[in-house]
Amino acid sequence: MSKKECFQYGGQAVIEGVMMRGPQEMAIAVRLPDGTIEVEKQQLSSWLTKWPWLKWPGFRGVVALLEALVVGTRALAWSASKAMPEEEGELTTKELVLTIAFALGLGILLFVIIPTGAVKLVEKWVTTPLGQNIAEGGLRIAIFLAYIGLISRMKDIQRVFQYHGAEHKVIHTYEAGLELTVENARGFSPLHPRCGTSFLLVVMVVSIFVFAFLGHPPNLLWRIGSRILLMPLVAAISYEFIKLSGRYGDRWWLKWLVAPGLGLQRLTTREPDDSQLEVAIHALKAVLRGEEHAG
Repeated sequence: MSKKECFQYGGQAVIEGVMMRGPQEMAIAVRLPDGTIEVEKQQLSSWLTKWPWLKWPGFRGVVALLEALVVGTRALAWSASKAMPEEEGELTTKELVLTIAFALGLGILLFVIIPTGAVKLVEKWVTTPLGQNIAEGGLRIAIFLAYIGLISRMKDIQRVFQYHGAEHKVIHTYEAGLELTVENARGFSPLHPRCGTSFLLVVMVVSIFVFAFLGHPPNLLWRIGSRILLMPLVAAISYEFIKLSGRYGDRWWLKWLVAPGLGLQRLTTREPDDSQLEVAIHALKAVLRGEEHAG
């Protein structure tokens, strides 16, 4: 089997569209205000290609996560400039860095500092490291669910969730070996085991067991710092699980492990309409055409 046949295509929803990634380039398809579809293709320069040792398990998950954050932010900015012309143009490099830094900072605040600090207040009642980390992980998941529930009330976010479902349906169609048509994609599930939503849930669960090995950190500052320092390890383990579930998710011994992530995706996906499926198909076809020409 060739490298391209082994590649697991995927992407993300953007503003009024979908971004799809291949091994060498990405394509963003957006429905413009006049109803037409515009496609933007960009070459990808991955650290994994420049430094092959980064493909080793333990490294590739962290690199893939960082690259997905950069590429995803750039795709969102481009889609916003096309779908909402009244907005400012694409982000400059400085603005991109600041946006990513803000997103990382907000994530650390919501999912590290607040849960860790809250559990520190009740440690005299919950004395074991595992018990404390289960409580901390439960609070982290609760914050995540509350955040998703809050933003899902926004009309624009609901449309993004529909495009998220369209992305999954089209990937399912491709992986089933069917022609990329709206009719074929319509019958597939809007849930997919390699989804980023599932990845976030896996991160939260894995962190419970990884952080438990730290025992009782001497103070709150060390407790927070240790969690930040160990996040690359947590991300690496979680990435390998997602890769495994994406490749062997139909096996009985993985189905029950994948089920919670698929259930969580019901909060971040919506059933797309045919016009949204059409946009996702344009994005994936553009990537596949580019890979054929490159090959």
